[in-house]
Amino acid sequence: MESGKRVHVFETPDAVAQATCDFIVRLAADTIRLNGRFSIALSGGSTPAKLFEMLATAEYAEQIQWSRVFVFWGDERCVPANDKRNNAHVAKNLLLDKVAIPAENIFAVPVEPEPAEAALQYEQKIDEFFGKNTKGFDLILLGLGDDGHTASIFPGSPVIHEHEKWVKEAYVEEQKMYRITFTPVLINQARNVLFLVTGAGKASIINTVITGEQEINKYPAQIVKPETGRLLWFLDKAAAAMLENVSI
Repeated sequence: MESGKRVHVFETPDAVAQATCDFIVRLAADTIRLNGRFSIALSGGSTPAKLFEMLATAEYAEQIQWSRVFVFWGDERCVPANDKRNNAHVAKNLLLDKVAIPAENIFAVPVEPEPAEAALQYEQKIDEFFGKNTKGFDLILLGLGDDGHTASIFPGSPVIHEHEKWVKEAYVEEQKMYRITFTPVLINQARNVLFLVTGAGKASIINTVITGEQEINKYPAQIVKPETGRLLWFLDKAAAAMLENVSI
């Protein structure tokens, strides 16, 4: 992968998933060699499903030292843990139940408490995990909604302007549902942030978020700017179709 290149375009959604698998395998190996462990925050939505399925295959799973991998989630719906809308439930079914990762290395968002308490508990888990080390994930995977949201940071959400908390509850009026989400504070401390976006339906919002004027209240994904880490976009050709004046 070319150093310093921010936007990477691949032919198909499957090619995006494969490139992401390759990236995760390399990054995990390098990070474990240097620091003894690899921390990753997974995303929800439909796009990561192919990635999870591919990572669970022997080709990739056998290249990862799962005992040194620690898994979190960047956001979660406040639904029961066995609900098909629960991001952790999906990732466990497609990936984590099929690889040799210890149960104690998996940190799902608590969904039993009230949303504010769940957010507090998850922040405490993250704080305990990092301890005195730098409070930043080795990799955070993110998606992009048609409205410019990422994680569960939606247009107009107070979470956009959170400057202290790492995790917050967020009520999504359109869905009449609470969610728990990483805040920009925590996301931007990551060593690597990787957006996975596919499909022609995302072409317009991709172009707006990457090349448009900064309007974080309208397009919260624009607030993702790692302080010292890398920001990467892995897109298929359909999602990248409207990009102009971007080195791809």
